[in-house]
Amino acid sequence: MKKIHLLLLLLAAMLASCSSDSFKIDGTLVNLHGTAVRVVLMTDSGMVDESVEVDKKGKFSFKGQSEQPAIVSLMGNRGDAFATVVVANGDHLKMKGDVSKPLGVKVKGNRLNEEWQVFRDEHKAFYTDQNPSRLNAAIEKYVREHPDDMLSTVLLLVDYSDHGNRDKLGKLLKGINIEARPESLTRLFVVDPLNSKKVNLPRLTTLTLWKHGGGFEEVKLTDRMTLLTLWAQPQKDRSAVRAQVQALQDKTGGKVRVIDVLAESDTLRWHQTIAGEEWGHYWAPGGPLEQGVQSLGITTLPWYAVSDSTGLIVYSGPNLNEAMSKVIR
Repeated sequence: MKKIHLLLLLLAAMLASCSSDSFKIDGTLVNLHGTAVRVVLMTDSGMVDESVEVDKKGKFSFKGQSEQPAIVSLMGNRGDAFATVVVANGDHLKMKGDVSKPLGVKVKGNRLNEEWQVFRDEHKAFYTDQNPSRLNAAIEKYVREHPDDMLSTVLLLVDYSDHGNRDKLGKLLKGINIEARPESLTRLFVVDPLNSKKVNLPRLTTLTLWKHGGGFEEVKLTDRMTLLTLWAQPQKDRSAVRAQVQALQDKTGGKVRVIDVLAESDTLRWHQTIAGEEWGHYWAPGGPLEQGVQSLGITTLPWYAVSDSTGLIVYSGPNLNEAMSKVIR
């Protein structure tokens, strides 16, 4: 009897050690309109992008590995993210809900994600407001009042939109205790609010990006001049940018290629924002850390880059007018 008891204890210990080497996300989703869930995350070893089968009842299960906290985006077949969570080895997250509704998927399984869910539920009206000022203010208040909570870092990274204000973002982030802002998360910020580095302009021959309505595609930058526009939601001056890009297309007779890139994890309103635009639309799951994209030295969004027909980047910066003047010259 003692031997059986010891064996059971040993088996339990083995199972526990196995779970500590990985994380698991599973659940039941409705209105997915597809047979798979695409799971994208950035780990210490690089980008992970996998399709997970979903059964007729909407059940799915994904197992991954990440020693440090990682942001995971789950998407439907159109590339629209319906849920974003934080995981690390040892976590088991359970999801349930309607992917067609904003904030329609609920998450349980660890304190951080559950408290994130509570925050989103309490500020639901702010999340659906086209003006992000109220949500930004609520996040700033939470961050100031919870310097020991990793949720403060996550809210600034994923739900906060005033990343263009480098000084404010840096002050907010520095106010969070270092244990609550792991490097695995802070390196994902569109703006690096803790450091400033000058980056030499590179030569890019190709970029591998997720094409809107499709899958990953290798985009060649060596056959003609290319204007890259990189942005994140919400983009207040989208209509003005659209008009300028369209005018450039008309003026150059289509000889200049436009590659529009969503450079953030949240793709919820992506297809709505780009509706009616006739140039190429892509998504960089790793944002400014995406391979190739990271060499552009992005410090804020929106960001614009121009490459000549050899792939040499001749402009990389936040000013669309400067980028367009490079194209015209």
